[in-house]
Amino acid sequence: DNFSSYMKPQHVSKTLATMTDTAYIQAQPYGVVTLICPWNYPVALLFQPLIGAIAAGNCVVIKPSEVSTACEALFRDVLPKYLPSDCFPIVCGGVPETSALLRQRVDYIFYTGCTTVGKIIMKAAAEHLTPVTLELGGKCPTFVDSSSDMYITANRIIANKAQNTGQQCISNDYVMCTRESHDKLVAALKTSIETFFGKDMQQSHDWGRIINTRHYDRLVKILEKTKGRCVFDAGRDRTTLYMGLVVLTDVTTDDATME
Repeated sequence: DNFSSYMKPQHVSKTLATMTDTAYIQAQPYGVVTLICPWNYPVALLFQPLIGAIAAGNCVVIKPSEVSTACEALFRDVLPKYLPSDCFPIVCGGVPETSALLRQRVDYIFYTGCTTVGKIIMKAAAEHLTPVTLELGGKCPTFVDSSSDMYITANRIIANKAQNTGQQCISNDYVMCTRESHDKLVAALKTSIETFFGKDMQQSHDWGRIINTRHYDRLVKILEKTKGRCVFDAGRDRTTLYMGLVVLTDVTTDDATME
């Protein structure tokens, strides 16, 4: 509904150098956009930027994540039925295909994902001074002070952590609290987990699974390295990629879980 207003020239104040001119900003398409999508939200984070890029008048090279294999296959088979491939080609594959794609000169690169890959994309974009949008993950702290209602706070922490089985960049992955609130918060977190997912979390229909064995093994290795004290562990099962919530205390800033 707002496209027509977005496309209208935006009149701006004149300066001494433009006093006799008509001063305005006119939005124009970049041209060809490379869209590199993440595996954790393979549908939403493909279509949201894709729709915006198309609406702005761009052609888009679409690179779905090879990690979310089912969605990659779906996009490969379905999207060409609705979008012309000469304007909206789909590139499937892993690191070699993505690397080859980044060597091509385009007008804009949009990427959502990890910092490591973000650095690679930024370096490739610098070769041609290509503008980029990088939505990257990081550490997401939560602070709880002694005045907080511990059970409301715990419910909110677990509700956020449970989204997409914790596989998202805005998932709160560590909590800072006062010494006075520590024991109360730990007890409240245990209660919240059981309230949301029952006594056997693995049987809960509201708890998902890790995307693949590589990421599952990566998480297990972190837990094996941690020097924190485990006060709650809902278990894990590699055959089904189930990994339940784990609560650790006495974690230091140099711990494996804080990398």
